[in-house]
Amino acid sequence: MENNTTTGRLDSAPNQLGSATIGQLLLQYSLPAIIASLATSLYNIIDSIFIGRGVGAMAITGLAITFPLMNLVIAFCVLVAVGGATISSIFLGQRNADKASIVVGNVTILCLLHSIFIMAIGLLFLDQILYFFGATDETLPYAREFMFIIILGTPISYVFMGLNNLMRATGYPKKAMISALLSVGINIVVAPLTIFVFKLGISGAAIATISGQFVAFIWVLSHFVSKKSYIHFTRSCWRLSSSLVRKMYSIGLSPFLMNCCTCLVVVFINKALLDNAGADGNLAVGAYGIINRTSTFFVMIVFGITQGMQPILGYNFGAANWPRVKQTLSLGMLLATAVALVGFTLTEVFPDTISRLFTTDTGMVAIARDGFRIFFMFFPVVGIQVVIQNYFQSIGKPKLSIFLSLTRQLIFLLPLLWVLPRYFGVTGVWVSMCLSDFIAFTLALVTVLIMNRRIAKQLNTANKHD
Repeated sequence: MENNTTTGRLDSAPNQLGSATIGQLLLQYSLPAIIASLATSLYNIIDSIFIGRGVGAMAITGLAITFPLMNLVIAFCVLVAVGGATISSIFLGQRNADKASIVVGNVTILCLLHSIFIMAIGLLFLDQILYFFGATDETLPYAREFMFIIILGTPISYVFMGLNNLMRATGYPKKAMISALLSVGINIVVAPLTIFVFKLGISGAAIATISGQFVAFIWVLSHFVSKKSYIHFTRSCWRLSSSLVRKMYSIGLSPFLMNCCTCLVVVFINKALLDNAGADGNLAVGAYGIINRTSTFFVMIVFGITQGMQPILGYNFGAANWPRVKQTLSLGMLLATAVALVGFTLTEVFPDTISRLFTTDTGMVAIARDGFRIFFMFFPVVGIQVVIQNYFQSIGKPKLSIFLSLTRQLIFLLPLLWVLPRYFGVTGVWVSMCLSDFIAFTLALVTVLIMNRRIAKQLNTANKHD
């Protein structure tokens, strides 16, 4: 689609999603998203390695303290970006390109408004927020340095992420991949300069992050400014549509709550580690930071698969084509399981090797070793749970997606975190996380089996009426 003329795109954009083989479409849409996700994950890992090696073990812990705040910051972006991407795909399935164009302007405006809100709150109460998330007097300076710059760059970050999701959803997966690669590439080049050459410490990593996102922001913006793009900025797109905004918030509420829950859960995990690891509390938080970075690497690949599934699911659901919706879901779950199995194998066999990439501190490596082996025990089924959750989001059923998100991170994990560490200490923290993953997978599987019967009946009935 990306190589067609404008006229050709008008014909091929809907037809391709509705007629090409699912395997071909998943390869076309997921591969660029996976590459972009891999690049982003590798950047996060390499950035952590630069910080751990160039600044020190406490800097790794300081960075780990910023994870929940980063999730909260991203949450206010995905609230708009994911909802906008889903709606634009559904509009394309309904052959309504004009409404899809209006979504682009609405997403841009809302991203800017959300970023201003985050900047105001974040800059005013940064220290208080970081202390709440588990910072200590030793780790607060590192966390503050990093997040101050990240928060200042939120207008750039939000518009880049929002429009990049729309770029992929409206038929330009390769260009969306390039924008992510640009962001990561600039970051990886700038980070060692700012950290090792200019001695800017952890703030150098934050400067590199925003620099990469700024270059990608220019690239994405130029795409939607160009009238050669199938969906682009128009004069009418700059008026906020209350109905569209409500739909975006409704669909985007699931990933928003998922990020907020992740934020809250990490707070409880950090506090549980600090309370149960005694004098090694800061090292335990740092070890969790390493485990979290590693698990995120594999989960981001699964998210790449779900991002590729999203326009296919949205279009075919909008076109009431149940066999193609079902086939997309099945293939997505199979691919996600394969990815999770690789993550499980590597972390069970080589935990120390992975940890030593980030730090030379033997205490942190020892704590991470046990954490890796327990945390990843049920990891092979995590991919399926993530796919099912995003499946409901992609077909415009946010309540189910929200339900699965909340049960996994709040209803299951928090009670386990409250009980198990009391009896098993730090081991109880790791066990709580792996058990909640398995229970959440079981619930997601039962939910999708029940709901798919209703969805199939709904779409088949719609086809008969047509």
